[in-house]
Amino acid sequence: MTASTEYINYSCHFTAFREGEQFVSHYGLGMVVSGEMELNDGTERKIFRKGDVYLVRKNQLLKYEKRPIVDEEFKSLSIRFDDRLLYEASAQEEFVLKEKVETAAFIDLSEVQHLRYFMESLLQYRGLLENNAPELLKLKQSEALQLLFAHNNKLKDILFDLSEPYKINLEAFMHKNYHFNVKLERFAYLTGRSLATFKRDFQKIFQLSPRTWLQKRRLKEAYYLIKQKKSRPSEIYLDLGFEDLSHFSFAFKKEFGVSPSQIN
Repeated sequence: MTASTEYINYSCHFTAFREGEQFVSHYGLGMVVSGEMELNDGTERKIFRKGDVYLVRKNQLLKYEKRPIVDEEFKSLSIRFDDRLLYEASAQEEFVLKEKVETAAFIDLSEVQHLRYFMESLLQYRGLLENNAPELLKLKQSEALQLLFAHNNKLKDILFDLSEPYKINLEAFMHKNYHFNVKLERFAYLTGRSLATFKRDFQKIFQLSPRTWLQKRRLKEAYYLIKQKKSRPSEIYLDLGFEDLSHFSFAFKKEFGVSPSQIN
């Protein structure tokens, strides 16, 4: 069961392995309470263990794996920063964003002890926060921001960037993110385009529709992983954006004329 307020989430207690992917729609600070979690944005991959702290960026695609370990369920805690809070904080400081900062979808803050202590302290306020204490919630959100900036003032350039995604290089973006199983509307938004413009630009660049290209690109990678890296189909189909193994096997055979198990 997940226990949460709107902005602070005390995670489910998982006794079994969980994995998935998501579009990160807000900035957030998280900590693994027990077990371990792997985050992967398509470029960077990192395993976080008990006591590790991380910051996730807004408007990003992210894969995750949540794993219990011996004698430990998986538990985590996260605090979300909504746009209104960040706007008010940036206005109060008269902050002006000079240029956008590019980083991974997540930032490892595990070495920052005062952030760990702060996150651990939130566990003591669980009962109050779950019973709707808005003033305490806002206080804790603001405190988290100040601790982040005390660690690194340049984090303002990231957290105070509330702009919508701007029009970026579509070809480079798709080659990086093709394995994320999200709707075309999400790809369009993240590349700074309407859906209609995204489809039109995509066709010009790739000479294929987005859905056709995505499947072919994922299958091409699958063939490489099976043939060259000796990966098993069951190990890779989810990472490549396929929802189930049978659909992956069917599509693979249709594309290459043989089933994945026949590749050697």
